[in-house]
Amino acid sequence: MTDGKGAEPSGGLSTTGPLGWLWGPHSAMAGAVALTVAIVDQAHKWWMIAVYGIEQKQRVQVLPFFDLVYTLNTGISYSLLDGKSYSWQLALAAFAAAASTAMWIWIVRGGGSRLMALSLALIIGGAIGNGIDRVTLGGVADFFLLHAWGYNWYVFNIADVAIVAGVLGLLYDAAVGSVSRNDAAKPS
Repeated sequence: MTDGKGAEPSGGLSTTGPLGWLWGPHSAMAGAVALTVAIVDQAHKWWMIAVYGIEQKQRVQVLPFFDLVYTLNTGISYSLLDGKSYSWQLALAAFAAAASTAMWIWIVRGGGSRLMALSLALIIGGAIGNGIDRVTLGGVADFFLLHAWGYNWYVFNIADVAIVAGVLGLLYDAAVGSVSRNDAAKPS
């Protein structure tokens, strides 16, 4: 039963309205964050490749522990499941789209905190940015290389930073948010 405006009396969303499964209380913020991440990521990649010409410059030292490089990752994290075929890239892009859709539904229907929605939006924006690379470049363009004492960390990009920040936000929300919710649920 709804109040005539698509909201259930308990404040939850109705699944009967036309946007019930697609729009919720955190959707505007989450959509703006995901879109911003994807746009910033793609703009940076375009600038690094088309304007700065990182492919021709090879490795550029920025700081003693930080270099700019160009790699095209045709696998997933740490080049796992590496596959150079375009059909494999399309499959990975489709997986990113499906995962992003599932996370969007989680934002809309999950009834979670604003931090949870923000964290999922960061992951969605990063997944979309890397998915676009797979379709347009045949792999994910990565540029940032951290290194120290002869060890190199993996090469990453802005989308990867957003994804990691989103995962950290979800972990924080799960740990601290659940403690806060449990404290609020205790009888006085």
